[in-house]
Amino acid sequence: MLVKQTYSTSQIVFIGITLFSLFFGAGNLIFPVMLGQLSGTHVWTAISGFIITGVLLPLLGVMALGYSGEKDFLKLCQRLGTVFGLIFATTLYLAIGPLFAMPRTGSVSFEMSIKPFIASQHESISLAIFTLLYFSVSCLLSINPTKIVAIVGKFLTPIMLLFIAILIIYSVFQPMGEMQQALTKEYINQPFFSGFTEGYLTMDTLASLIFGIIIVDNINRIGITNRTHAVKTCLKASIIAGCLLGLLYICLAYLGASSVQTTGVLKNGGEVLVKAAIHYFGSLGTIILGVIVVLACITTTIGLTIACANYCHKLIPVISYKWYVILFSIASMLFANVGLNQLISISVPILYIIYPLTIVLIVLLFTHNLFKGKKAVYVGAMYSTLIVSLFDGLNAAKLSIDVVNQLFKQYLPFYSASLGWTFMAIIGAIIGYLFDIIYNKK
Repeated sequence: MLVKQTYSTSQIVFIGITLFSLFFGAGNLIFPVMLGQLSGTHVWTAISGFIITGVLLPLLGVMALGYSGEKDFLKLCQRLGTVFGLIFATTLYLAIGPLFAMPRTGSVSFEMSIKPFIASQHESISLAIFTLLYFSVSCLLSINPTKIVAIVGKFLTPIMLLFIAILIIYSVFQPMGEMQQALTKEYINQPFFSGFTEGYLTMDTLASLIFGIIIVDNINRIGITNRTHAVKTCLKASIIAGCLLGLLYICLAYLGASSVQTTGVLKNGGEVLVKAAIHYFGSLGTIILGVIVVLACITTTIGLTIACANYCHKLIPVISYKWYVILFSIASMLFANVGLNQLISISVPILYIIYPLTIVLIVLLFTHNLFKGKKAVYVGAMYSTLIVSLFDGLNAAKLSIDVVNQLFKQYLPFYSASLGWTFMAIIGAIIGYLFDIIYNKK
């Protein structure tokens, strides 16, 4: 049978837009906006770092999955060792599921749809009622997924993009004010590296290895089954998605940077977007934005719930898919009630630990043939990365160990910028490679 090696431009564009839609969760709108507020006149340097972890690395993750030829994420993670691979895969699913990403969709929805219209003293009870309704609906639709969810999702992304695009155009031609000086020492001293680590909050690099399976499946469905051609198709689709995401994030960062003079410094990007909508379109604009974001977020929540429940049911089939959905929905509702600001703060230390591991795995997948897929290289690089990222996580949680920090700062390049793991990953990979050679000679 001949393998199809040709494809139309429209097919590539469709896959590229699909990839963009997967990464463009409504929750991700808030981060470049807040980055703009905090970085001020350093916004262009900061957003450059953000784009690496929020756009480039996620797209590389999709391509790495396609390059690996693997369609089972858990099986892929077994290259890291049976136990480590299982823990890593499960942690990643839980992070983009009921621990952080799913609760965040509920918190962002509340922040942008209900909070602008209620008194502060009623915020807690309103959040509780809203999240109960929100996750009840997503739970029911996840247990019985229908075509309506997919159809609504297809229409909502363009509508939300259109509204955000209009908001951005207004902010460019009628800015709310002049850019101010950076508001934190991190953005004053290290704007690029601060933007780089801020991109962790999108969680898109974590999700990329799972989304990659979906994209490769779509590529195979249009008849491109040859691995080389599939990777090339993936590259072209990634360029389309990357350009769209990058442009969107840059514009949102500018909106945030130019908003401070009018809105003041706010607590999160959701508040900034609401204030911008009120500034340009009045209360009606806020209502429209709120409704769109809620509907877009709930479709994202349903997708994440289904993915996580399927993974866990496959892992522990004794518990039914339905009960996993219910369990994750309840957990997400409870976590969402800590509030958006607190939820982001809680997630940061964990992301500082698992994000570097994901980045290193992506690099290893690309270089797999270079070191002949030696398991010792995977193990050496990942464990060495974990040693440093654990302490980065502790630092982010304000639980720093001074003796270790002083030692790492002295001997690890870029450790002060939370990037010391890059050096350790290389050292670990080399040690693993040498160990494999020596061990196999015996």
